[in-house]
Amino acid sequence: MTAKIIDGKAIASDIRAEVAKGVEKLKRERRVTPGLATVLVGDNPASHKYVSMKRKACAEAGIESFHHELPKGVAPAEVLALVRKLGADARVHGILVQLPLPFDDRPVLEAVPLSKDVDGFHPLNVGALAMKGREPDFVPCTPAGVIELLDRSGARIAGTDAVVIGRSNIVGMPVALLLVGRDATVTVCHSKTRGIEEVCRRADILVAAIGRARFVQGSWIKPGATVIDVGTNAIDDPKAPGGKRLVGDVDFDAAARVAGAITPVPGGVGPMTIAMLLKNTLKSAQRS
Repeated sequence: MTAKIIDGKAIASDIRAEVAKGVEKLKRERRVTPGLATVLVGDNPASHKYVSMKRKACAEAGIESFHHELPKGVAPAEVLALVRKLGADARVHGILVQLPLPFDDRPVLEAVPLSKDVDGFHPLNVGALAMKGREPDFVPCTPAGVIELLDRSGARIAGTDAVVIGRSNIVGMPVALLLVGRDATVTVCHSKTRGIEEVCRRADILVAAIGRARFVQGSWIKPGATVIDVGTNAIDDPKAPGGKRLVGDVDFDAAARVAGAITPVPGGVGPMTIAMLLKNTLKSAQRS
């Protein structure tokens, strides 16, 4: 069997085009320009790259961006004050605090108004995600992107057995909650899970978000399963530019011979995160 490749770049491009149309309509009909504020603390190269990509995507979609860059040694109270100021700014419809922060991020994330929590990390939004009959204002972008990939690739969710490897607040747990909300039977695996290979072999949908290069082996995959690889791990490769290349949490070549559908790395989940951020920002502006 050769798995169908789920093209996250193409799906994300479709979503970004849909957002751009929605932004244009909002500007034309209500004279409202969606605005996204980004808060970056420190000099982490990866964080700078991610924020730059998000700002570029905003510009392409017609969303105004307000960038705030603070030094690594900034006092937490100063970051907190900035977030509160942005929360009161009518031009700002979404606030993105780039993680990780060099201090406890909880007070900062909790200071983001629910109506502008386009990253979906506020405890009340996550709590609503976990409650039956409740809808969060916003869903975290990467988990939302995982569900979009499943939906737009034609995967069935209701009634399936789903396995999520990883239990982070950013990806693993929200993905599990979203799958439960779509009537899948979900098992969450982590470092203390016994017999993880056997658990994975039962999965109709397997989401890998553990941050370990090629952790999931092809022999763990149920024939015909849908595999969503959230991992982005840099490994040594003398043939690649800079001597490094990205691989996922799944051994792609081996898994693709067994799975029914699979996301590549790069080009799978990654592009979806920014697309869903834009979608959430538009949604917030439409509500304003």
